[in-house]
This record gives sequence, C-alpha cells and structure tokens, in this order.
Amino acid sequence: MASNKIQFRSIHELEDPTLTGRLAQKEFLQEIPVDEQTGELKPNESESTGTSRRDFLKLLGFSTAAVTLAACEAPVIKTIPYVVKPHEIIPGVPNYYASTYFDGYDFASVLVKTREGRPIKIEPNPMANGLGKTNARAQASVLSLYDNDKVKQPKLNGKDETFDKVDDFVLKGLTDAQAGGKRIVVLSHSFASPTFKKLFADFKAKYPTAELVTYDAVPYSAALDAAQEVFGQRALPVYDLSKTQLVVSFQADFLGEFNGGTLETSYAAARKPGPDMLRHIQIESNLSLTGANADTRIKLKPSAVNKVLVEVYNGLNGSATSKEAAEIVKELQAKGSNAVVFADGSKGAHVLAHLINQKLGSTAFTGKANFLKEFDGARYQEFLSWM
Repeated sequence: MASNKIQFRSIHELEDPTLTGRLAQKEFLQEIPVDEQTGELKPNESESTGTSRRDFLKLLGFSTAAVTLAACEAPVIKTIPYVVKPHEIIPGVPNYYASTYFDGYDFASVLVKTREGRPIKIEPNPMANGLGKTNARAQASVLSLYDNDKVKQPKLNGKDETFDKVDDFVLKGLTDAQAGGKRIVVLSHSFASPTFKKLFADFKAKYPTAELVTYDAVPYSAALDAAQEVFGQRALPVYDLSKTQLVVSFQADFLGEFNGGTLETSYAAARKPGPDMLRHIQIESNLSLTGANADTRIKLKPSAVNKVLVEVYNGLNGSATSKEAAEIVKELQAKGSNAVVFADGSKGAHVLAHLINQKLGSTAFTGKANFLKEFDGARYQEFLSWM
C-alpha cells in the first residue's frame, strides 16, 4: 500500500518545498568569493547561479601558491652561544629532573624532560614505586607553563596590582577584622598538603577568629557524607581491583573521575585473560568511559538505576526482587568477597554500595582512606549565610 506521507529533512525545506531542487543545481551550497580573492569580475553578476568547479579550483590554486610563498620567507633566528656554559646543559641533548605533580585528584612522582632549561615533556618516574604513574592530565600539565592567558600578577578588585599593594590591602583588612573581633574566613579548595595545614595553624595562632572553609568545583560531598555515615571517617575509601572477579557499577565512572580516578591500573591487571578474569557489569544512563569497557552494559533512566540498586541490596538481604536485579544478586553471591559494587550520585546510593560490599565482605576495599577531598556542603552553606 503506497504511503502519502511527505518527508522533510529540515524546517527550511518544510517552509519552502522548492529549496531542495534549487540547491541540487548548485555544486557548492554557499558561493565562494572568488572574485574578491583573485580580483576577477564576473561578466554578468545577475546571471550568476553560484560558484562553479572552475572557480573553486582557481581559488584553491591561489591559496596554495600564497601559502607556499609565505613559507619561503621564514624569519632568520640567530643562535646565541653561552658566555659561560652550564656544565649540565649540552645543546640538543635533553636533561631530566625528578619532581612531583599534584593537581586535584592527580598526584605522582615524575621526570621532567627539559631542553636548555625549558620543560617539554612529563614522564613517569620508574623509581617511585606505586606513585610513578601518570595519566593524560599529568602528561598535558606541561602546556600550562606556556599558556599566554595565565594570570601573571595578582589582581585587586579586578585590576592588575603589585604584590606589595595586595599584601598591604590584605594585612590592613586582617588587622581591622581582628581589632573589631570579626570573623576571618580563608576560602580554599581542598589541600591535602601537611605544609598548608601547618601554615593555616600558624595563621590561626596569630588571628584566633580565622576559619578555613573548603570549596571544590567537583565537591564529592555525597560520597564524603556517605563515608562519614558508614565508616565514621570523612574520606573517600580506597579500592584495589587487581584480585577482583566481578564489578557491578551503578552510574559510577570508576575509570574516569569516580573516587579519585585511581583504579585504572588495578582494573587493567584484573582484566587479563584467564579463569579468574574480572567480569564488569555497568548500569548507567549515559555512556561513560567505564561503560564503554564493560562486558555487560545496561542502559536505564537515572531513577531506574537507583531502583535496581535498592532491589540488589534487598535481594542480598533475602527480600523479593525483580528479575533483572535477581540475576545481578545471583552473580554477586557466586563471587562473594571477590565481587565489589560501586555507585555514584546521591548519598543514599553511596551508602547502599558500601553496605552491599560489607555484606559481601569485598576484598576490593583496602581499608585505607583518601583525604584529597574535604568539601563539606553544610559548612559551605553556613559560610554563605554569613555574607
């Protein structure tokens, strides 16, 4: 039976049905300004129907010739020799310096490759044991040294100022606040550095009303609140998947930024082919890096993901559950302590995942804690109420 439906490929075609026919007569959708580039004028502009293939080839040849001529006039750069050459620098031979890298969740012992004093490459330090690994962000961090848009000096009220003027302004504000008995707040992102904590302790000794408030762009407050409730410690739990045989993840991109993003190495070790090779089940709404690597990926709405998580928890505790959740429960029970469950999103999801792992006796949980994140949502809201 023939269909009388008319299919439109765009709103423009719906408004003007003749548009497709007119565009089909043109080899190039938009007219290329050949006359502006080559200086040629068309004999009759009103009769032009668009750019021809001949015009396109003329413009292509003109641009290629222009680029070739520009490349023939490269500026002369003179090499100036050292007056007193440093003994460790040999022109053309790179030097390597051992250093450390820390930014957010990422921390590593690294080797910095330099040429004539300029860092050009970050390499992992093979003598740093477990901390000698780098990820893509650590490798790319060298680019920030050559960022022309980076802040080059302090700012005061949005304007560039010298360090001396900013110091005078801050010291005056601190002195006035202390004299008036007012609260002093230091707003900072999470700092795991003992040096920073010692500096703030010294600062607070001089200004007793000072308080430290932490704010992170990616706060992980739900994960921290859940850890506080389950483990009694406000820190992210540390996992090791090297001996795990089953991972069930609910929205947790644990090969990405989840829980600090430190599971890639142990995950790869557990995925080596063999009788105890790790099996990975990912339940999520949007495709993630972790989901793309899963053996079984189940796509559900966010509300449905949380529902399955609750049903898995109930199933492990003997309650009736859905068929989909029952299959996951069966696999978890079969692997027992060699299985682990991850969940991301709300505090409740994190709590359920921790309780499931405790029920299984999961050996993936090392018992260690990650203190890199310190954001407290309630504390930050309290700070906002002071303003």
